[in-house]
Amino acid sequence: MQPYSRALAAARLGPHSVDLVVGKFSYRADISGADGWVSEDGPEGRKRYRIEQVLGGKNVYYFLTGLEKGRLQTLPLAYDVNRKEWFDMAGSGMRHFPDRGPDAPVGWKDWPYTFNTACYGCHVSQLSTNYDPKSDTYRTVWREPGINCETCHGPSEAHNRLFEDLPQGAPPPADPRIISIKKFTPRQRNDSCSSCHAKASPLTASYQPGERFFDHFDLVTLESADYYPDGRDLGENYTSTTWLMSPCARRGDLDCVTCHTSSGRYRFKAVEAANDACLPCHRERVASSTAHSHHPKDSPGNRCVSCHMPMTEFARMRRSDHSMRPPTPAATIRFGSPNACNGCHKDKTPQWADQQVRGWSARDYQAPVLLRGELIAAARKRDWKRLPEMLSAITGKNRDEVFANSLIRLLRACDDERVEAVLLAAMSDPSPLLRSSAAESLGLLASPAGVQALAAATGDDYRLVRIRAAQALAGLAGISFDEPQASRVKKATEESLASLMARPDQWTSHYNLGNYHLNRQEYAAAVSAYETAIRFDPREITPLVNLSIARARQGDSAGAEEALREALVLEPDNAEANFNLGLLQAELNDLPGAETHLREAWKADPQMAPAAYNLCVILGERRSQEALEFCREAAALRPREPRYAWAYAYYLDRNGDAGAAAATLETLLRRQPGFADGSLLLAEILARNGDRAGARDVYDRALGSGALSLPDRSRIEAARSSLEAEPGGPAR
Repeated sequence: MQPYSRALAAARLGPHSVDLVVGKFSYRADISGADGWVSEDGPEGRKRYRIEQVLGGKNVYYFLTGLEKGRLQTLPLAYDVNRKEWFDMAGSGMRHFPDRGPDAPVGWKDWPYTFNTACYGCHVSQLSTNYDPKSDTYRTVWREPGINCETCHGPSEAHNRLFEDLPQGAPPPADPRIISIKKFTPRQRNDSCSSCHAKASPLTASYQPGERFFDHFDLVTLESADYYPDGRDLGENYTSTTWLMSPCARRGDLDCVTCHTSSGRYRFKAVEAANDACLPCHRERVASSTAHSHHPKDSPGNRCVSCHMPMTEFARMRRSDHSMRPPTPAATIRFGSPNACNGCHKDKTPQWADQQVRGWSARDYQAPVLLRGELIAAARKRDWKRLPEMLSAITGKNRDEVFANSLIRLLRACDDERVEAVLLAAMSDPSPLLRSSAAESLGLLASPAGVQALAAATGDDYRLVRIRAAQALAGLAGISFDEPQASRVKKATEESLASLMARPDQWTSHYNLGNYHLNRQEYAAAVSAYETAIRFDPREITPLVNLSIARARQGDSAGAEEALREALVLEPDNAEANFNLGLLQAELNDLPGAETHLREAWKADPQMAPAAYNLCVILGERRSQEALEFCREAAALRPREPRYAWAYAYYLDRNGDAGAAAATLETLLRRQPGFADGSLLLAEILARNGDRAGARDVYDRALGSGALSLPDRSRIEAARSSLEAEPGGPAR
């Protein structure tokens, strides 16, 4: 980071001679004078933006300008240092938003390109955004551009004074009164670097070097579409996630400073020292590098990093893959991910590369990579045919932390009763990342065992786990705890609320705060939080959808519909917006409108079981055969939702298939014996078809299960008495 200057422009930038057109606008950089400018020509005429700060320089120069309310915004033009050309920053700076279609660019004035909001001080030293939520303004300052000593070593005033006053020739004191990286454990060094070099969401407003990463951040893993299924970078991901996938890093004695100086320079840049980075652990392979690499000595292919840390490029930024895995061209064939071989041998195919590496190694080292990638790819598609393998990948003896965590998060879409046992086991995993993700998932199940595990997790040693457990419990109504659990839950909830406002200038903070209030049925506060989130970013769909839910629960149907229609203007085929609008119209007795939007939701997301179920209900009286098909889909997608199986059985019976209806209900009651409606419908079907003894047995099983609520027990007892009072006498 540095202020723009004419000298910098003359030394490092080339002229911009052809306008760059982006939609209805064209842009031109002018660096000919003392000040630099970017002009924008569009429907409203010409605007000029002064280049105030310059960011980067290794691969790309980005430029910042001041906008209203103290915002420092990344300008739409950037300069490619390697290709020596100007290009559209916003068109390549972010890969895409998956819910808006592939490769939909983010506008240059949108919040992800606001330096004050999105950059967290990783490009300047001692940043203070000084954001005022009331006026929505910044007074951002920093002590130095770039990264200074105090970023990693902490405040240095006491250190400087100590050594200024130290008599000449005196030995250095035991306490230098500064953070010493040399005294850090490998984990502390890695965590300190990860505070900037991670695709993460912050939990706190600040981080001090030496503190634990998962006390201050959550980490994005392969649930994100910005990774290929096998874990290679697809979008902007920085370093930490792939670093955690490295077998070398997992040993525990390797850290960032092994290969980099504390200021980030690579220690082994000299050609003759290129392979020293892998010493002493891989001494034999370094000594026989030609035989191991199958490339001539002193060639690029003979360097360890060429094959194990190949360079990838995204948005014209080049970076090394820190997973340190060997080349896997089979993953290129399967997933389209990059591999080291074809990164150099661009004239060859991945099939050629795959044949080469298989000929070099008797062990199929690619197989585990392919297996994990296939499981991630299947889970992203919500294809659960390989669920046992997915569950084993989470709890197995050699589980990979990143892949296991990714699967835990992806399995939130899976409604299979086997998942809960794995989540409960993951709550005892050594990784705080896995424990936190498991806690978040358990909150969606609301089982007694899950609630107890979440309550215990609010006392976890790591802040991330405590916060996720508290957030999960906040979504479960009517739960109370005895001391000391109640105190732990209360304290963790306070930590959770503080974490939501760690970044008060981001829409996600207010959106998550709205979710907290919505879960607690505090609808006015939820509406206010969602409206604030929308003001920060009017293009986001999810705050609009949740705003509609909060307004509907307030009784404001018109306001709920308004929010949903705004969402559908932004994204007409959004499944959640169409689904909620369908429900709203059904409540207002507009059944044709409800059917239209529920069908749109089902079309957009063929695994949205609630959409199928509600279509079943709406169509039931008019088109019972079609209703039956929708109920079948809903019951198959959500086998643990008793209403869906009940509705499927009901329409099976109405369509003349009493046997299949009874079988469906028997399966349902084996799984959930306390579902009274299932027992009542099954007994009715059996009695109607002459099996009065079977009907009585259904009632007796329900009454003996111990799973009925008092009102449901009364209903079953009344039905049983009515059966015995019918003509023909008691069932035998």
